[in-house]
Amino acid sequence: MIIVGKSLVSEELFEEFFVCDLNACKGACCIEGDSGAPLDMDELERLEEVWPLVQKYMRPEGIKAIEKLGLYQMDPDGDLVTTLVDGNKECAFVKFDSKGIAKCALEEAYLAGETDWKKPISCHLYPVRLKELTEYTTVNYHRWQLCTPACACGAALKVPVYRFLKEPLIRKFGAEWFSEMEEIDRARQAEA
Repeated sequence: MIIVGKSLVSEELFEEFFVCDLNACKGACCIEGDSGAPLDMDELERLEEVWPLVQKYMRPEGIKAIEKLGLYQMDPDGDLVTTLVDGNKECAFVKFDSKGIAKCALEEAYLAGETDWKKPISCHLYPVRLKELTEYTTVNYHRWQLCTPACACGAALKVPVYRFLKEPLIRKFGAEWFSEMEEIDRARQAEA
């Protein structure tokens, strides 16, 4: 682990490669898993704010699930997560494009200029997962078989995980933090 600001960053963010390949995986991370997307406490209010604006981008199944269960749930581990479509693993905010690729209704509303909130930070940061400790936030690379195409694409393009996640890492930690990540990467490259 490398200390960057108030975070402990796994070296895998520099060593592993990753670039989403939606044509290969079809956005499976939005429709697989054992619970919804993890949410920060401040994101609960954001969900409430954008809910009226996002509905027109959603599928009826997602709207029905949220009307029945609420915008978020508590998963078996005690974490707050996005609601899943009843009886399925897919996020209530998922929609599908004409190629069958899962898209996020929250992000669609953001891209259309209807909201100023792109989506939960846990979604934006994937394949990185964060864990809050007393003094630090751990920043770890999460491996998932579904993302094998993204690893292959990233390797072919030689894009390390942290560089692929530039926008969400800056969103979470700030531009100065990301600049420090780049400096660390340059130093690591010079030593190699």
